[in-house]
Amino acid sequence: MNYRHAYHAGNFADVVKHAVLALAIERLKAKAKPFWALDTHAGVGRYALDDPRAEKTGEWREGLGRLMAAGNPPAALLPYRQVVAGLNPQGAPLAHAPGSPWLIRRLLRRGDRLAACELHAEDAALLKALFAGDRQVKIHALDGYWAIKSFLPPTIRRGLVLVDPPFERADEFAALAEALAEGHRRWATGIFLAWYPIKDPQAVVPFHRALAASGFGRALAAEVMLRRPQDPERLNGCGLVLINPSYELDQDLETVLPWLAKLLAQGPGAGHRLEWLAKE
Repeated sequence: MNYRHAYHAGNFADVVKHAVLALAIERLKAKAKPFWALDTHAGVGRYALDDPRAEKTGEWREGLGRLMAAGNPPAALLPYRQVVAGLNPQGAPLAHAPGSPWLIRRLLRRGDRLAACELHAEDAALLKALFAGDRQVKIHALDGYWAIKSFLPPTIRRGLVLVDPPFERADEFAALAEALAEGHRRWATGIFLAWYPIKDPQAVVPFHRALAASGFGRALAAEVMLRRPQDPERLNGCGLVLINPSYELDQDLETVLPWLAKLLAQGPGAGHRLEWLAKE
C-alpha cells in the first residue's frame, strides 16, 4: 500500500464524497431508531492542511477551500460545512480537513455507532489514537474488503457502509463491484456508498454494467466532472454509487450536484450526472 491520503485531503474528490456521505447520514437521522456505519478504508480520520504533504499538492485549495469560501450553498450541505467549521478556528484560514470517519462521528447521535477500518499500520495507529476512549467508535486495523464479509449484517439493522478504496489495484473496479454484491447479499437493507475516480469515463462503464446486473433493487450513480476528460491519465472527476439510497436522497443530489460541479469546475466541460443504474 503506497497511497497516502495526506497528499489529497480536502481535494475536490473529498468534497464530493463527503457531501454525499453527509446527505446520506442526515437522511438516516430522519428516523429516531439508531444506525450503524462502517467505513472500510478510513485513513487517519483528520488531516492538517499545513502538513508538508498537503502543502506539496495544494489540492485542498481547489476543493475544501472553495467549499468553505462559497456563499449561499444549498441548505442540505450545512451539516457537512458545520463539521469542517468545527475543526477550524473561527475567522482563521483553514487548518484541518475531516476524513470520512471524523465526519461520520461528528454527525452521529448518542445511540448511533461507527466501525472504521484501516489496513496501513501507521494510519491505523493514528486513527485509534484519535478515537481513544470513544465508546461509539470501534477501530479495526484490517482490510476493508474483509470487513464487509465479516461485519455484515450488523446487530443494529439500520445503517450504511462507505467503501472508498485507494484504487491502487488494476482490478479495483471489479473488486469493488464484487464487494458491493457481497455486502448486499449479507445486508440487503443496508445503504452502501462506493467512491470511484473518473479518468476515462469509458473505464467506468463496465463497473456500472456489473452493478446493474447484480440484482440491486435501487442503485444510483452520482458523478461530478471537473473538466472535459481529454487526458485519460488525469483525474478528471469522481463519482459515487449508492445502493439502497433513501428515497429522498436523490432529490438532495439533484440540488447539490450541479452546485458542486459549478463550484469545483477547473475547465470547459465540467458538469454532473445523476443516473439510476437500477430502480424498482
